[in-house]
Amino acid sequence: MTSLPAAPPAKRLGLVIDLDTCVGCHACVVACKEWNTGGYPAPLSDTDPYGAEPSGSWLNRVHSFEAGDAATGRTVHFPKSCLHCENAACVTVCPTGASYKRAADGIVLVDEAKCIGCGLCAWACPYGARELDAVEGVMKKCTLCIDRIYNETIPEAERQPACVRTCPAGARHFGDLADPDSAVSELVAARGGFDLMPEMGYRPTNKYLPPRPRRAEPDGDGAVALEPAPEPGFLGWLDRVLSS
Repeated sequence: MTSLPAAPPAKRLGLVIDLDTCVGCHACVVACKEWNTGGYPAPLSDTDPYGAEPSGSWLNRVHSFEAGDAATGRTVHFPKSCLHCENAACVTVCPTGASYKRAADGIVLVDEAKCIGCGLCAWACPYGARELDAVEGVMKKCTLCIDRIYNETIPEAERQPACVRTCPAGARHFGDLADPDSAVSELVAARGGFDLMPEMGYRPTNKYLPPRPRRAEPDGDGAVALEPAPEPGFLGWLDRVLSS
């Protein structure tokens, strides 16, 4: 088994996802599939894509849930991929050292030359972020598009993960969460960004921004009230849904 770095990485590159803004369009899912099928670590295989039972590897997914009841209800679109945890259980259980966490930026990757497809990392991940590619026989996962974010041959504005670049609603943000003055850290502080399943102790780098309270319809006197803030009820509901 491999061990995690003794000290936190100098950077903690990751995503901040705004659940208030995400419209569930799946553009991030498609962009992720397209980029990673042709880039690192290509390919992401598909089996019988136009048949009755298509299957394949996807590194990013969007789940949609109904929260609340009647007038206070809402649909929440919840994008999910690897969270690049500081205490990544997938790394510690890997028997060959194929799963590893980069010391320089905290990104968790898979060395496919070492991966034996045993699936232990998928069992250890409570977020369902690992996918065994049935054709390649190795584990696939989000890489934060390392072949984009460090590629000096493309314009600097494009050196972001494909999912961030393609999001039409601006719901996805990328940056260094180890830097308290970074745009993503300031966004987390301002909006009350939270960890997914913090009780697990894995300390995911990626953060989620909760839905904002919405304005209710005016009453008979013309007064407009705000819905109650989604915390902590929303977070408790979200944890129950994702752990069921």
